[in-house]
Formats: sequence, C-alpha cells, structure tokens
Amino acid sequence: MGGAIDGHDKGTIDKQLTPTNIEAMLSAGLKPLAYRLRTELAIDAWHWNPTGTWSDAEHSQGYWTSADNSSTTIHLSYGYKLPRRGNTIDQANNDDYSRLDDGDPQTFWKSNPYLDEHFTHEPNSMHPQWIVIDFNTPQKVNAIRLLWGVPFARKFQIQYATFEDPSNLSFNPKGMWKDFPHGEVNNAQGGESLIRLSSLAVQTRFVRILMTEPSGVATTGAGDIRDGLGYAMREVYAGTWAGEKLNDEIHHATNNKQQTIIYTSSTDPWHQQSDLDEGVEQAGFDFTYASGLTNGKPPLIPIPILYDTPDNAANEIRYLKSKGYPLDQIELGEEPDGQYATPEDYGALYIQFTDAIHKVDPHLKLGGPSFQEILPDDGEYHLGASEWLRRLLAFLDTHHHSTDYSFFSFEWYPFDDVCSDVAPQLLQATNMLSASLKQMERRGLSSRIPWVISEYGYSAFASRAELGIEGALLNADIAGEFLALGGDETFLFGYMPGFVSQEVDCTVGNNMLFLMDGEGNIKHRFASYFAARLLNEQWLGHSDLPVQMFPVHITQSSHNGESALTAYAIRSNDGQWSLLLINKDRGNDYSVRLQSVNGRKRSLFTGDVDIYQYSSAQFALNNDFNNPAPVRAEPPEHTVSPANGVAQLKLPSYSITVVRGRSSEIKE
Repeated sequence: MGGAIDGHDKGTIDKQLTPTNIEAMLSAGLKPLAYRLRTELAIDAWHWNPTGTWSDAEHSQGYWTSADNSSTTIHLSYGYKLPRRGNTIDQANNDDYSRLDDGDPQTFWKSNPYLDEHFTHEPNSMHPQWIVIDFNTPQKVNAIRLLWGVPFARKFQIQYATFEDPSNLSFNPKGMWKDFPHGEVNNAQGGESLIRLSSLAVQTRFVRILMTEPSGVATTGAGDIRDGLGYAMREVYAGTWAGEKLNDEIHHATNNKQQTIIYTSSTDPWHQQSDLDEGVEQAGFDFTYASGLTNGKPPLIPIPILYDTPDNAANEIRYLKSKGYPLDQIELGEEPDGQYATPEDYGALYIQFTDAIHKVDPHLKLGGPSFQEILPDDGEYHLGASEWLRRLLAFLDTHHHSTDYSFFSFEWYPFDDVCSDVAPQLLQATNMLSASLKQMERRGLSSRIPWVISEYGYSAFASRAELGIEGALLNADIAGEFLALGGDETFLFGYMPGFVSQEVDCTVGNNMLFLMDGEGNIKHRFASYFAARLLNEQWLGHSDLPVQMFPVHITQSSHNGESALTAYAIRSNDGQWSLLLINKDRGNDYSVRLQSVNGRKRSLFTGDVDIYQYSSAQFALNNDFNNPAPVRAEPPEHTVSPANGVAQLKLPSYSITVVRGRSSEIKE
C-alpha cells in the first residue's frame, strides 16, 4: 500500500514537500510511491528534464527531447501547452481552448504524426483521425465549411449522431454515426471547402469529420518529416445553408467557456519554448528520489504517450538508470480513456513507446494505462473500460506485442455525486469494485499480471466526506477489497498536503491527508491519515515480508446484497493473524464473534490480542461549511485483551477495527 504524488500550480510543490511535511507524510506508513502525471491530463508536453534539444533548435520550437543527463539536480519540471490543440476541454486546470473554433484562421489543430502510417507501419485507414463538434443540444445542420491547414485530408466523411455521453467517442461502435447524404469527399485539395451535406437539415447534437487519407505534404520549408504527417485544420463552421449564406451554429472564441465544445482524436506534440505552462509543475525526478518518499522501493514511474515522443521516453529511462534509481513498473499514459483516445490509437502509440523503452532496458515492466475509471458498461453505446481494454489487448496481440503489457492499472473514485447522502454510497462501494473487476476479467484482463490502483479516493470531486470518517472508511474498504480480489498494489491519492476547495455548490473538501496553510505548514491531519497509519502499521505491519490473505465470511443479514460490515484477514509467516473489520453503518454498533473455520469452528486467537479501533470517538469535523477542520483528531484507541475477550467484539458505528494476535491453530 503506497501513496501518490501529483503535479500542481507553480510554486506549490516546494511548499508541499518541505522536509517537515515529508516527515509527516512518511509517518502515514505508506511504502511505495506512485508518480502521477498532470501534464498528460493538461494536454501538455512534458520537459521532465529542463535541459534538452528542440527539433528546430534555431527557433526553440518543434519536438522536444529531454537530455539523458544533467549537470544540476532536477528539482522541478513543467508541462508545455500545445499550440496545435484541438480539444476544448482538458482534465487539469482546463484553462486553454481548441484552435478549431477560436476565430483565428492563422492558428490550427494538427493530429499526432505518430499515428501516421510512416510510424505505425499500417495503412492510415486503420487509424482514422477525427474532429467532433458538440453543440450540447441538437441543432439543424445541412452544410459545413472547412478551412484546411497543411497537411490536409484527401479523403474524409462528414457524419452526425445524437447520444448522451461523449465518452462514447472512445469506442465509435457500428451504427452510432450516420453519414450525411453528400458528406463523402474524395481527392480533396485542401484550402477552403464548403460542402452542402443534405437538402434537408438534420437535427443533431454531434457532427464528425472523419479523415482516412492524408495529403502527406508539408508547408514550404518544413525540415521535419513529422510536419507533413497527419491532418491539420484551421477553422470549422457548421449549420444551415440559407440562400447564399451559411448560418453558423458554432461559437468561436479563445475561451473554452464560450466556444462550442470540440473533441479531437489526437494532438500533435509540437510546441515552442514560449508555451511553458506554469499551471502544471511536477516534482523533479532527482528531488523525488532524494526526498525519501520512495522508501528505497521502485516507484510507479509515468511515461506520457498521448502528447510526447518515443525519443523523450527513452531518454527518461536512460536518465533514471544512469542515476542508479530503482525502476520496475513503467506506466504508459494517464487516463487515455477519459481523453477519448481510441484503444487502437493508444495501442499504436504504446507499441512505438515500448519498443523505444525496451531498447534501453528490455527487462522493465510496462503497462497501464491508468484508466480514468473501470465502471461496468451502461447502455447501448456507453461501453466501459472493460471493452476498451479488450480492444487494446486484441490490438497488441495482432501486432505481436502482448508480452509488452505487463501490468494493469486504473484509478478508482467511485462516486461522482458528492451531493447525495454518503451513508448509502459506503454500502454500495464494495460491490461496485468487485463487479467492475469481474467484468474486466470477463473481457480479457488476466490475473497472471499485477493489478494496480494507481490512485483512489472517495470522488474525483472535492467533498467534505473525503475529510471525515466517511472518507477514511471508504479508503480502508477500497484497499482491503482490492487486495482480497487479487490486487497487488494500491496508491492512496491526497498524500501531499493540500487545500480545501469547492467544485460543486453543495460541499467543500479535498482528497488529502493533511491541510496546509499558504506557507506550506501542516495545520490539520484528517481521518484518512489516521486510517492509513492504522492499516499500514497495525493491519499489514511494519515488515516488508510477504503475508497471506484469507477469505472472510460474515454471517450477517444484508440489505439488497450490501452488508454494512466488511472484513479482511491476513496472516504473517510466523502465524500471527491480523483482521481488518469495517462497520459502514452510520447508526448501529455490531457485536461479532471471530472464528477460524478449518474443518471445524474454533476460536481464532490464543493468548493476548491487540485491538485498535478508530471511529467518531477519535475524529470529528466542525460544522463550518467553508472551513471544515477537526474538532477531535486522536489516534486509534489501543487495548490488549485475552483471547476470550474478543469472543464478542464490539464494532462501533462508522468504525475501523484491527485485531492482531496469535492463532490457536497454525496449520493450513
């Protein structure tokens, strides 16, 4: 069980990761470290080493490759915004915009050249690129005007669709898109295109430009082959043709709150020195390894692939190896499903990056893709991560790269609705994780490779529940359930000290163990800190030696299959049992009898037993909506009892209990 660190606004990391704060973080007992990559969510290229080279060195622009060495310590690193961006929305600060409807014909979107057949070694029709216009509500459309950049599409199709969830764009199942009657164009010559799509207007929410054959030409004077690969578009207009005029339904603006939302299949990682994004600061690798946060273990190291280059990835590995830093698992990409990348496009990039990395070190374990979520399928077109993974694995298999997928990783924030009552959600959470992983297995996820939760918490949105006992209960239950289901590693998000924030009107909060002030001083420890310490120190124990996990059966009636009690049992090699028991019932205590079932029932423990309990008796928040803070923040209560004293063990409402002791029978 480990913790995750992430990128933040400029100047934040040095406040978060002071020696005093790092000492507090380490006291939570989390062992391995996951390095999360905010640049990938921000649609940024990552200069993980501030020293490096540009493909167009004379103008400090082009495709960046960080150097595989450095004369100084890499303390911080930054993302760089992509001026050829097509997406209106990103999942970081969301402070940039699409160049396809910014009202400026001089700017343009360009697709990722690494998805061209020059790099994929398969026909461009296997990786069609697309632009999707989202009107939010259905609009009448029968004409479109396109201002092509260079390179342009020689063959493309204009389509329409109406569905609810944009995440369907990752899958594009058969039948979802319909062709406009006159939307197919062959032998196009670029420049400006005005296309009368149909005689009658179609009422539709989404319009897609599907590009299948590029021109393969570059602008005059371009010196890099990547300049002429893929597709480029300067501006798009769509609506109804009336008389001699196009009534454009697209809102053009240099602000993502004002322009019509546009999604694109990929983005060219070309950028300039002036594109520095101060809103995406990452801890430098040297700083991270020297901080002590890795505990001497190989951290989960990221490689960006949606907005980066294989050369930059290979140099990242060369640099880390030259420093002698421990390496094992390398996670390729972060949330490609949440950015609507298709599994096949991600797979094509994955192969290029794995080839580059394995030329440096063929023994590294590569995997990912750190799914945004793995909730089961929902609806005719709303397919989930299990189908995304099935298609990715199929792609890697047909391209003879199955062995390059060595571990599976995902993020787990089960609840988007942070305004509803938390108590019912806590009861649902265990079955949600189990059902999701079972569907992943049905679609091809192998239990023979490691499973990793690269981030987890109550919600991806800020909530008061994350600070209180509810968040502690859920975090403990997620970790216990995942390990019981066969998971290998968990990484708790919110490891770095943070701030209270408000993202929805009903609540404020954050996924964090510690609250810090503007100077970086830790002011409060929240319930999840004490729970993490309890699980790591008392349930798992201090030892790094392996432990065995055993199934636990609870003979308690449940409501709709959702039990208020969950329990997880481990045994160390010397025969000591450690039970984690969680009561997620807000209003009721329970008494339980602990028994070992091994042919016949018998008392589980002998001799003295250590009991640790954590509940509202130890932690409570104030009633201040805007400034939630603990009014009570004490460590778990510890008592020692003879074995017969736990024959009827009381579990308080909303509580976590750990019971440790010797077994009355050591045999299997």
